[in-house]
Amino acid sequence: MTDLFDLTGEVAAVLGGTGVLGGAMAEALAAAGAKVAVVGRSEERGTACVRRIEAAGGTAMFQQADAMSRESLAAARDAIQTRFGTVTVLVNGAGGNKPEGTVMPGGDFTTLPLDGWNAVFDLNLVGGTFLPSQVFGESMLAAGKGSVINIASMSSILPLSRVVAYSASKAAVLNLTQWLAREWAPKGVRVNAISPGFFPAEQNRRMLLKDDGTYTERGQAIVGHTPMARFGDPKELAGAVVWLASPRAAGFVTGQNIVVDGGFSSCTI
Repeated sequence: MTDLFDLTGEVAAVLGGTGVLGGAMAEALAAAGAKVAVVGRSEERGTACVRRIEAAGGTAMFQQADAMSRESLAAARDAIQTRFGTVTVLVNGAGGNKPEGTVMPGGDFTTLPLDGWNAVFDLNLVGGTFLPSQVFGESMLAAGKGSVINIASMSSILPLSRVVAYSASKAAVLNLTQWLAREWAPKGVRVNAISPGFFPAEQNRRMLLKDDGTYTERGQAIVGHTPMARFGDPKELAGAVVWLASPRAAGFVTGQNIVVDGGFSSCTI
């Protein structure tokens, strides 16, 4: 069983690895034996993640890149290949939300600005999934192997109130995941998604938690709708990402969405 989840020989690029969830997944992949490139814009947070991996005995590097730039992503891919070899595991963890794409209480969807809508789609679908899948997928297809792991969301399945552009863009991530899985399976590349439940991180912490660590009204509503009655810990994504990355443990798994949500999606609204 240990061999099934051994990622020795794999090279993983974790886009958004400078964030809380991306960093946890980067650490998990390194702990399983992969050489990991932490890819993002913040050198400070990226190198901190690399230090944690190296302190635990893993192998990692930080690579700065702008997920919205094909040229920047291609340069990052080439730099990782020069140091570690061809990327065989891609985690598309970049993304987020913007206030301009959100309908606030008392707001009106009909006045939502197109620029705000487009900005959120650019974050999650274009830069978060489409462009890196093109750039890193090119080398995977040439090698005839690889695993792409897109990070979707609970709102991919159940559109959440207020965050309309985010929900729609994450639903599109799932659709693109299935499309790529179908097209790339004959060429040796698997494409799956992980939909995390509610994990406090930079972009949603103020929505879920007050400054004193107690739940906000929205946070309490979410926990009340979660059978496990709590938020997730980023480390609880480790098993899913290592499993999907492994060509032995998940070699016949493609086009799937793995939900890690404490049971949130099993409840009726």
